[in-house]
Amino acid sequence: MSAVVALAAVIVPAPRPAVDDAVAVTVLPGLFVPEARQWLSTSAGRIAPEGYSWMQAVHWVAWSGLYKPRRHRSHGPRSFGPTTVRVAQELAQLFPCRPGIEYLVRRTGLSERSVEYHLGMLREAGLLAWIVKGTRVSGGPAQASEFARMIPVEFDVALGIRTVQRDEDAPAYTRAASGIAEAGRELMATLARKASRKVRKPRAKTSSKRSATGARKAAEQGVVTAVLDETRCTPMQVGTSTSSSAAGTSIPPESKLASGASEFSTPKKSKATAGVGGRRKLNKIGRRFQLARELTEQVEWLRGCSVPRIAWVARGVADAGWTVSEVQAWLHVRGEATRVRRGSGLLAVLLAGAVTVLDTPAKRAAAVEQWHASQEARRRHRIEAVRAERERHDGAWDSPADVALKRELEVAFARINDAARNLHPTVAYGSDDHAKAGTEPFEISERERVSMREEAHAQLRLGSTDLIEDMVYALGCTEAERLFGEDLVRRAQQLDGFSRSSLTTYQTQ
Repeated sequence: MSAVVALAAVIVPAPRPAVDDAVAVTVLPGLFVPEARQWLSTSAGRIAPEGYSWMQAVHWVAWSGLYKPRRHRSHGPRSFGPTTVRVAQELAQLFPCRPGIEYLVRRTGLSERSVEYHLGMLREAGLLAWIVKGTRVSGGPAQASEFARMIPVEFDVALGIRTVQRDEDAPAYTRAASGIAEAGRELMATLARKASRKVRKPRAKTSSKRSATGARKAAEQGVVTAVLDETRCTPMQVGTSTSSSAAGTSIPPESKLASGASEFSTPKKSKATAGVGGRRKLNKIGRRFQLARELTEQVEWLRGCSVPRIAWVARGVADAGWTVSEVQAWLHVRGEATRVRRGSGLLAVLLAGAVTVLDTPAKRAAAVEQWHASQEARRRHRIEAVRAERERHDGAWDSPADVALKRELEVAFARINDAARNLHPTVAYGSDDHAKAGTEPFEISERERVSMREEAHAQLRLGSTDLIEDMVYALGCTEAERLFGEDLVRRAQQLDGFSRSSLTTYQTQ
């Protein structure tokens, strides 16, 4: 052995002993999927079962830094950052995943070229795979591409996720997760929290102090794996060993692999901002606008008014906790309005002093009961009025007010009844078979005939044909024409036909 070799043996330390596989750091190459393997049939990844699990993989790619766009192209975005995650959030909500470029531009606010860049980055990172590639035919509508949301193999390896192929005849991309290594549960919980939050568009201006603080926090948290040609360590020491304490557990769904307060719980939303029934509790301004909206919907003369203006006018009663029923009861106490030119102004006048007069809930409840009782009484009065009108319209014929004319009509009706009783039993009332039955025609004096004609003519002016119809029914059309004249009988028949038609209306003046 030469002196140089002996000196090197002294300086170079002995190799370190091998560590346990469960705490070893996995070194993964940079993520990149060539264009030929960006199709579902040629992809090495597996299909994500839902958008939540896919967003965990998206956040892992953005966090790990395994995918560097500028390693493969000289243009476009420099890194897989929050903008790419925002585009992925829109894709996670589509079923099936058929996003149009115009749709993503409208949803994200990016340019068309930027959307195309970020879709290409998701494909190159192994997170998207083409099922159908869209086409643009000249003169025809453009067809959107259909993608499959994929989970890269590197994600399963880094977190120790075990997969199983339940159907041997199915393609390899249909394999499903069957478990996760104990060392990857904490990281999966972090990714679950990130996937449950929505990444929004960052502000235009950020301070350098905040950026430095964020970089320092990211450096303290560490990354998932070490990247080739770069020194990346992780305090979680994620390994790829197949032996794990969780090997004997049951197979959970992939959406339940995150650990929060317990091993298999999902992050829960805080109840601090939740009100009754899961809704947010309204503040003072919200209660004003809610009461104003209800007033514009339920009060007749407030419809069409500006809701913000009504909210300002009714701010006193809204802050006092009044409901819309209590406000309507107070308006009933102040008096009903029939003609209103400016609803907000009238409301301001009527609500003056309302909080002072009805200053307790008991007084407001009593006002509401009084208002309901008034509404019920009004409803009953309206029903009775309609019923009385129908009975008057459908009832018997009203006799004239003139005493002399009334006496003459009574004598005439008595003669009509006597003549009707003398008819042959087989002859019906109103027929023209009096001559066949052997009866004599009905005779009245000329004075009575003129009086009846005048009464019938006056009734026709008012749209009533009762007198002529009664005579036609009792004596027949021939005797009625002899008594009133053909002109009056014909006009009465025409008016009666018009009144029964649904296509004709008439009114009296």
